[in-house]
Amino acid sequence: MASGHARARLGSRGRPEASRAAILQAAIREFAREGVAGARTDAIAKAAKVNKALLYYYFRDKDALYGAALEQVFRERDQHLMPILAEKTPPGEKLLRYVGAFFDFLASHPEYREMVQREMFMLPRRPHAVRIIKTYMKPLFEELQKVFREGIKAGVFRPVDPMQFIPSMAAVVVHYFGSASLLKVMMQEDPLSPQRLAARRAAVLDFISAALFQHTALPAEGERK
Repeated sequence: MASGHARARLGSRGRPEASRAAILQAAIREFAREGVAGARTDAIAKAAKVNKALLYYYFRDKDALYGAALEQVFRERDQHLMPILAEKTPPGEKLLRYVGAFFDFLASHPEYREMVQREMFMLPRRPHAVRIIKTYMKPLFEELQKVFREGIKAGVFRPVDPMQFIPSMAAVVVHYFGSASLLKVMMQEDPLSPQRLAARRAAVLDFISAALFQHTALPAEGERK
């Protein structure tokens, strides 16, 4: 007779959090590769090692699963980035720490960045877009605006328009990863190798520093690493 304390299988409802987490991670990988239209719930269930009925027990359909997977991506991003913006550190140091952490998050989560990049232009049309924007994107943007206002007031940053600079700053980070396949052909080497990523990270911080900081308030070399 099996013990009452026997560990429940992952594919059962006896381990709901573990099963749900496995489904979400498998879904992120599938959506990153295939997009919403091409993703198959059969493949997601198989990769998560759960049966399809259990997948639909947690998520009513593929669109609901996509929304939950995308929310998981932004939730984990916020766990990495929002604490930095809440630190009691000078605005220049805080901003460079944020940019470095954002770069590192994208570098270490290829499926996450590929899923968002693939669907970004379609996101406003998705039924869950309003929730994602209000819960994750808008608060982060507002915290960054505070850092910019503080830095400008302190004379550390040039009097730039945060509404223009913040999207440009994000583009400098994100575009490199989105164009990695093209860069690989042109460079004849892997732009996502540890060496190339380290070089790109340093270049991004240097570029943003040069564009944003007052010449008399450029960060020390150690702050850009």
